[in-house]
Amino acid sequence: MAITDAQNPLLGEISCGSLLQQLQQIWDEVGESDDVRDTMLLQLEQECLDVYKRKVDQAAKSRAHLLQALADAKSEHSGLVLALGEKSYDIPDQSTGTIMEQLKAIAPVLDQLWKQKAERIKEFYDVQSQIQKICGEIAGSKLSEQAVTLTVDESDLSLKKLDEFHSQLQELQKEKSDRLHKVLDFVSTVHDLCAVLGMDFFSTITEVHPSLNDSVGVQSKSISNDTLSMLAKTVLALKEDKKRRLEKLQELAVQLSDLWNLMDTSIEERSLFDHVTCNVLASVDEVTIPGALALDLIEQAEVEVYRLDQLKASRMKEIAFKKQGELEEIYAHAHIEIDPEAAREKIMTMIDCANVEPSELLADMDSQIVRAKEEALSRKDILDKVEKWMAACEEESWLEDYNRDENRYNSSRGAHINLKRAEKARVLVNKIPALVDTLVTKTRMWEDDRGASFAYDGVPLLAMLDEYAMLRHEREEEKRRMRKKFQEQITTEPEFITRPSPNRPLGPKKVVGPRANGGGTNGTPTRRLSLNANQSGGNGVRSMTKEGKRDNSRPIAPLNYVSISKEDAASHISGTDPMPSTP
Repeated sequence: MAITDAQNPLLGEISCGSLLQQLQQIWDEVGESDDVRDTMLLQLEQECLDVYKRKVDQAAKSRAHLLQALADAKSEHSGLVLALGEKSYDIPDQSTGTIMEQLKAIAPVLDQLWKQKAERIKEFYDVQSQIQKICGEIAGSKLSEQAVTLTVDESDLSLKKLDEFHSQLQELQKEKSDRLHKVLDFVSTVHDLCAVLGMDFFSTITEVHPSLNDSVGVQSKSISNDTLSMLAKTVLALKEDKKRRLEKLQELAVQLSDLWNLMDTSIEERSLFDHVTCNVLASVDEVTIPGALALDLIEQAEVEVYRLDQLKASRMKEIAFKKQGELEEIYAHAHIEIDPEAAREKIMTMIDCANVEPSELLADMDSQIVRAKEEALSRKDILDKVEKWMAACEEESWLEDYNRDENRYNSSRGAHINLKRAEKARVLVNKIPALVDTLVTKTRMWEDDRGASFAYDGVPLLAMLDEYAMLRHEREEEKRRMRKKFQEQITTEPEFITRPSPNRPLGPKKVVGPRANGGGTNGTPTRRLSLNANQSGGNGVRSMTKEGKRDNSRPIAPLNYVSISKEDAASHISGTDPMPSTP
């Protein structure tokens, strides 16, 4: 090794050369041999080589460590870029620089990527936690347990994946909103139903889920599948209960109305149950008044029905006779003859002997009333025409009396009124034949349909009409004979026909239809149908009774002619003139 005395400027005065120089001075003073000196110098040289070698090894290890760090940094960079899906964080091109320069260049990029990764993980965690929370609310699981098990997949933190989670969150939020609206609708329906049924809403709704009462916020209410299912079942059960109660209440209301009508209950007493009868025709959806279907209200109505039933049993005879009276009234208006005394005796016997339940008896009488109304309705058209026929016959009878009056043309009080009535009566009487023909046709059609005879107060209507037609035909024949005889008298005595004219009683009137005893079998007043029909052979006027016998007990009108002018005689030969009786 070359020994120099030059001083190293970095080491100052102490250097290898100065130290070697001091060592040689020491050896000179000591007197060391050259061999010792050479050996010691060789040792010094070997020790220097060892030191250099160690330093080289350390430098090599440091370079290898930096290269590994650089490789790790590049790998980390690639992983972060891949996980974040970011392509804007490229490493600056430092391939020609030193290892330290390359590490310094990649360090800021890695710091930025790590910072972004931490933010991205937080975003993922927030979104996923909300997703799991909503999923837990829908599934009904406990949120605290889900929060512990939440993990974020760090292998894919791209914005695309984050957007997918955001889309899923929005769908779940929409589903949550829809479910919440359903829950609130169910809760509102349960509230309304409980109000109508008089039930405790709080206890009913908390049985479904404790979070559904009003003290809990809207966003905290349970929206799970189980809650919705139980709410739906609760609403369905309440609606079924409402329907059953309404049907029961309507049934009780009908019973109350029937019992009130049977016993003529006062309006004041009925008004106490207006809250019951007001819903008798209402549908299920129309009943919305709170407490309208409460159990105590239904029980109150049941008690009242029971009380009235007991009262009805004690008044059964009165009620039955009332219905019998209604039945008799229907038959009387329809001119159907029945035996009311026998019917009432039968009712008395059934009630006294307890042969039939009161309800069955009343139901049977109700069915009889229904059948009687149907029968009366089927007879109405014919009865209306019978009424018109009888009214026309009454006018015909009056016109007969009017034409017999010698003073009908005098200027007495009311004469002009009678004259106008006579004109109208003649028009009406002229319509009788057509009315009778129509009655005969309709009556026969009715009898063909029913297979029974049409009786008017017990007398066959066709027999009445046939009798009337026969009498009218006889009368027409008599009129023709009288007209011929009168013409002969006019020829022989042109001016007047003079005969004594004592006051004569009116001729008997032919009674057709209802019996002329002042009333029918049912207590209905009857009308007289008058026809002064003269019978040859002095038999007088015949009258058809219910049994079909002739009534010859009436007096026969004498044959009297009065002195009349030609003009007056013409009026006597009209279609409504009375015919003189033959002795």
